[in-house]
Amino acid sequence: MAYAVVLDANVLYPLSLRDLLLRLAERELFDVVWSERILDEMARNLIEDHHVTEEQASRLAEAMRRAFPDAAQDLDAIAVIEPTMPNHEDDRHVLAAAVVAGAEGIVTFDRKHFPDAVVEPLGKQALDPDDFLCTLHDMFGEAVERTLQELSDALRKPPRSVAGVLDLLQLGGATTFVARMRERFALGPRTDEEILGQR
Repeated sequence: MAYAVVLDANVLYPLSLRDLLLRLAERELFDVVWSERILDEMARNLIEDHHVTEEQASRLAEAMRRAFPDAAQDLDAIAVIEPTMPNHEDDRHVLAAAVVAGAEGIVTFDRKHFPDAVVEPLGKQALDPDDFLCTLHDMFGEAVERTLQELSDALRKPPRSVAGVLDLLQLGGATTFVARMRERFALGPRTDEEILGQR
Protein backbone atom coordinates (compact mmCIF):
# COMPACT_ATOMS: atom_id res chain seq x y z
CA MET A 1 0.00 0.00 0.00
CA ALA A 2 1.30 3.46 -0.94
CA TYR A 3 1.74 6.30 1.54
CA ALA A 4 -1.77 7.61 2.23
CA VAL A 5 -2.44 11.31 2.71
CA VAL A 6 -5.49 13.47 3.24
CA LEU A 7 -5.59 16.36 0.77
CA ASP A 8 -7.03 19.33 2.64
CA ALA A 9 -9.47 21.62 0.82
CA ASN A 10 -6.91 24.41 0.60
CA VAL A 11 -4.55 22.30 -1.55
CA LEU A 12 -7.44 21.17 -3.75
CA TYR A 13 -8.40 24.81 -4.38
CA PRO A 14 -5.55 25.96 -6.71
CA LEU A 15 -6.12 24.41 -10.14
CA SER A 16 -2.51 23.61 -11.07
CA LEU A 17 -1.65 22.18 -7.65
CA ARG A 18 -4.85 20.12 -7.54
CA ASP A 19 -4.25 18.79 -11.05
CA LEU A 20 -0.64 17.87 -10.34
CA LEU A 21 -1.39 16.16 -7.03
CA LEU A 22 -4.27 14.15 -8.50
CA ARG A 23 -2.20 13.10 -11.50
CA LEU A 24 0.56 11.93 -9.16
CA ALA A 25 -2.03 9.97 -7.18
CA GLU A 26 -3.30 8.42 -10.43
CA ARG A 27 0.26 7.17 -10.96
CA GLU A 28 -0.09 5.54 -7.53
CA LEU A 29 2.79 7.51 -6.06
CA PHE A 30 0.54 7.98 -3.03
CA ASP A 31 -2.98 7.07 -1.94
CA VAL A 32 -5.35 10.02 -1.83
CA VAL A 33 -7.84 10.50 1.01
CA TRP A 34 -10.58 13.08 1.56
CA SER A 35 -14.16 13.37 2.80
CA GLU A 36 -17.31 14.83 1.31
CA ARG A 37 -16.88 17.77 3.69
CA ILE A 38 -13.46 18.47 2.22
CA LEU A 39 -14.83 18.31 -1.33
CA ASP A 40 -17.76 20.53 -0.34
CA GLU A 41 -15.39 23.10 1.18
CA MET A 42 -13.24 23.07 -1.97
CA ALA A 43 -16.29 23.58 -4.19
CA ARG A 44 -17.82 26.27 -1.97
CA ASN A 45 -14.61 28.31 -1.93
CA LEU A 46 -14.15 28.03 -5.69
CA ILE A 47 -17.72 29.23 -6.22
CA GLU A 48 -17.46 32.07 -3.68
CA ASP A 49 -14.26 33.33 -5.31
CA HIS A 50 -15.93 33.19 -8.75
CA HIS A 51 -13.45 30.69 -10.18
CA VAL A 52 -16.21 28.29 -11.22
CA THR A 53 -19.99 28.15 -11.42
CA GLU A 54 -22.01 25.86 -9.17
CA GLU A 55 -22.45 23.48 -12.10
CA GLN A 56 -18.71 23.44 -12.85
CA ALA A 57 -17.89 22.83 -9.18
CA SER A 58 -20.35 19.95 -9.08
CA ARG A 59 -18.81 18.41 -12.20
CA LEU A 60 -15.32 18.81 -10.77
CA ALA A 61 -16.21 17.10 -7.50
CA GLU A 62 -18.00 14.29 -9.32
CA ALA A 63 -15.01 13.74 -11.63
CA MET A 64 -12.77 13.50 -8.57
CA ARG A 65 -15.09 10.97 -6.95
CA ARG A 66 -15.12 8.83 -10.09
CA ALA A 67 -11.34 8.98 -10.47
CA PHE A 68 -10.73 8.02 -6.82
CA PRO A 69 -13.74 6.00 -5.64
CA ASP A 70 -11.98 4.83 -2.48
CA ALA A 71 -10.75 8.27 -1.37
CA ALA A 72 -13.85 9.47 0.51
CA GLN A 73 -14.14 8.34 4.11
CA ASP A 74 -17.35 7.50 5.93
CA LEU A 75 -18.86 10.72 7.30
CA ASP A 76 -20.54 8.92 10.21
CA ALA A 77 -17.23 7.42 11.31
CA ILE A 78 -15.60 10.85 11.04
CA ALA A 79 -18.41 12.47 13.04
CA VAL A 80 -18.01 9.97 15.89
CA ILE A 81 -14.38 10.83 16.55
CA GLU A 82 -14.25 14.45 15.34
CA PRO A 83 -15.03 15.97 18.78
CA THR A 84 -12.09 14.06 20.29
CA MET A 85 -9.53 15.38 17.83
CA PRO A 86 -7.02 17.62 19.65
CA ASN A 87 -6.26 20.07 16.82
CA HIS A 88 -7.98 23.34 15.82
CA GLU A 89 -11.75 22.92 15.86
CA ASP A 90 -12.17 24.12 12.26
CA ASP A 91 -10.01 21.27 10.99
CA ARG A 92 -10.87 18.47 13.39
CA HIS A 93 -12.86 16.79 10.63
CA VAL A 94 -9.71 16.68 8.46
CA LEU A 95 -7.66 15.00 11.16
CA ALA A 96 -10.59 12.67 11.87
CA ALA A 97 -10.65 11.67 8.19
CA ALA A 98 -6.94 10.81 8.44
CA VAL A 99 -7.57 8.67 11.52
CA VAL A 100 -10.53 6.86 9.95
CA ALA A 101 -8.53 6.18 6.78
CA GLY A 102 -5.36 5.18 8.58
CA ALA A 103 -3.59 7.86 6.51
CA GLU A 104 -0.08 8.80 7.56
CA GLY A 105 -0.09 12.37 6.30
CA ILE A 106 -2.22 15.49 5.87
CA VAL A 107 -1.18 17.80 3.03
CA THR A 108 -2.28 21.32 3.91
CA PHE A 109 -1.26 24.96 3.65
CA ASP A 110 -2.64 25.48 7.16
CA ARG A 111 -0.12 23.58 9.22
CA LYS A 112 -0.77 25.73 12.29
CA HIS A 113 -4.07 23.87 12.62
CA PHE A 114 -2.14 20.59 12.74
CA PRO A 115 0.83 21.16 15.09
CA ASP A 116 3.33 18.33 15.33
CA ALA A 117 2.79 17.96 19.07
CA VAL A 118 -0.88 17.19 18.40
CA VAL A 119 -0.80 15.01 15.29
CA GLU A 120 2.36 12.97 15.86
CA PRO A 121 0.95 11.08 18.89
CA LEU A 122 -1.82 9.94 16.52
CA GLY A 123 0.75 8.66 14.05
CA LYS A 124 0.09 11.51 11.60
CA GLN A 125 2.27 14.10 9.91
CA ALA A 126 1.19 17.49 8.59
CA LEU A 127 2.95 18.32 5.32
CA ASP A 128 3.18 21.55 3.40
CA PRO A 129 2.40 20.80 -0.27
CA ASP A 130 5.79 22.17 -1.35
CA ASP A 131 7.56 19.75 1.00
CA PHE A 132 5.28 16.91 -0.10
CA LEU A 133 6.01 17.48 -3.79
CA CYS A 134 9.76 17.60 -3.08
CA THR A 135 9.53 14.34 -1.14
CA LEU A 136 7.67 12.68 -4.00
CA HIS A 137 10.35 13.92 -6.39
CA ASP A 138 13.07 12.53 -4.12
CA MET A 139 11.36 9.15 -4.24
CA PHE A 140 9.97 9.05 -7.80
CA GLY A 141 11.94 11.69 -9.68
CA GLU A 142 11.35 10.62 -13.27
CA ALA A 143 7.66 9.85 -12.70
CA VAL A 144 7.06 13.27 -11.14
CA GLU A 145 8.84 15.05 -13.99
CA ARG A 146 6.92 13.05 -16.58
CA THR A 147 3.65 13.86 -14.84
CA LEU A 148 4.47 17.57 -14.89
CA GLN A 149 5.14 17.38 -18.63
CA GLU A 150 1.90 15.47 -19.21
CA LEU A 151 -0.03 18.07 -17.21
CA SER A 152 1.38 20.79 -19.45
CA ASP A 153 0.60 18.79 -22.60
CA ALA A 154 -3.01 18.26 -21.49
CA LEU A 155 -3.80 21.94 -20.97
CA ARG A 156 -5.69 23.47 -23.88
CA LYS A 157 -7.85 26.32 -22.54
CA PRO A 158 -5.52 28.09 -22.28
CA PRO A 159 -2.49 26.05 -23.33
CA ARG A 160 0.43 26.23 -20.91
CA SER A 161 4.04 25.21 -21.23
CA VAL A 162 5.85 23.50 -18.38
CA ALA A 163 7.26 26.93 -17.56
CA GLY A 164 3.73 28.32 -17.39
CA VAL A 165 2.57 25.55 -15.07
CA LEU A 166 5.58 26.16 -12.85
CA ASP A 167 4.75 29.87 -12.75
CA LEU A 168 1.32 29.03 -11.32
CA LEU A 169 2.74 26.55 -8.82
CA GLN A 170 5.30 29.14 -7.71
CA LEU A 171 2.62 31.77 -7.13
CA GLY A 172 0.72 29.11 -5.20
CA GLY A 173 3.61 28.61 -2.79
CA ALA A 174 5.44 25.52 -4.10
CA THR A 175 8.65 27.52 -4.41
CA THR A 176 11.25 24.87 -3.56
CA PHE A 177 9.65 22.28 -5.83
CA VAL A 178 9.38 24.82 -8.65
CA ALA A 179 13.02 25.82 -8.33
CA ARG A 180 14.00 22.18 -8.55
CA MET A 181 11.80 21.58 -11.60
CA ARG A 182 13.08 24.71 -13.37
CA GLU A 183 16.58 23.30 -13.02
CA ARG A 184 15.52 19.85 -14.23
CA PHE A 185 13.76 21.31 -17.29
CA ALA A 186 16.63 23.75 -17.99
CA LEU A 187 14.45 26.78 -17.28
CA GLY A 188 15.76 29.95 -15.73
CA PRO A 189 14.57 31.25 -12.36
CA ARG A 190 11.64 33.64 -12.23
CA THR A 191 10.56 36.05 -9.53
CA ASP A 192 6.92 36.44 -8.54
CA GLU A 193 7.08 40.00 -9.88
CA GLU A 194 8.22 38.77 -13.31
CA ILE A 195 5.42 36.22 -13.42
CA LEU A 196 2.74 38.68 -12.35
CA GLY A 197 4.03 41.29 -14.79
CA GLN A 198 3.26 38.97 -17.71
CA ARG A 199 -0.27 38.06 -16.66
